[in-house]
Amino acid sequence: MSFDTLLSQWPLYLSGAWTTLCLLGAALLLGGLLAVPLAVLRSLASPWLNKPVWLYTYVIRGTPMLVQLFLLYYGLAQFEAVRNSPFWPWLSSAWFCAVLAFALNTCAYSTEILHGTIKALPAGEIEAALALGMSRAVMLRRVVLPSALRRALPAYGNEVVMMLHGTSLASVVTLLDLTGAAREFNARHYLPFEAFLSAAALYLLITLALVSLLRQAERRWLAPMLARG
Repeated sequence: MSFDTLLSQWPLYLSGAWTTLCLLGAALLLGGLLAVPLAVLRSLASPWLNKPVWLYTYVIRGTPMLVQLFLLYYGLAQFEAVRNSPFWPWLSSAWFCAVLAFALNTCAYSTEILHGTIKALPAGEIEAALALGMSRAVMLRRVVLPSALRRALPAYGNEVVMMLHGTSLASVVTLLDLTGAAREFNARHYLPFEAFLSAAALYLLITLALVSLLRQAERRWLAPMLARG
């Protein structure tokens, strides 16, 4: 291995890692904010409310994220109406399209995760809330969502890690993320082993840090609830 060459390229990798973390954070934030109300709609009995959400999650989870990213960044550009619209400055941005694709993708998975935990809530919690005279809105805010969000932590932790790995697709739309940095290194020095092994090591370190944070969150918010149960 060419360690001297590898060390000389660490600023490139650090820049790529920062881009990866920014993409991940933006996608998780937007996707999470959208997932909560969509999961509530998905859990309602009315088909007029839950079926459109089901269709969205089904389509997004049933198609590759790479295809979704290509459709947003390359596909929409072929329509003149899109190019002439006020949204074109955003839709022509690789950053915006990447974050939008990742956010829509993680939102679909997070919606289904949260929907599952809402449906799996113990009947006793609902009965206790009703016995206290809570309205449906108050029960949703004080009982259903807090309990469901806590119980969703383990599955959501897996989604966070999968989303981190999914951000590697950003390099195909010209963003210099961690994978893009490895490709740039290889293009400069023709050292594919060193280039992609270094990227893999950094992805592993970020994954370990995320898993550690998620485990701490589970111990703080989920473990006491399970102990009481």
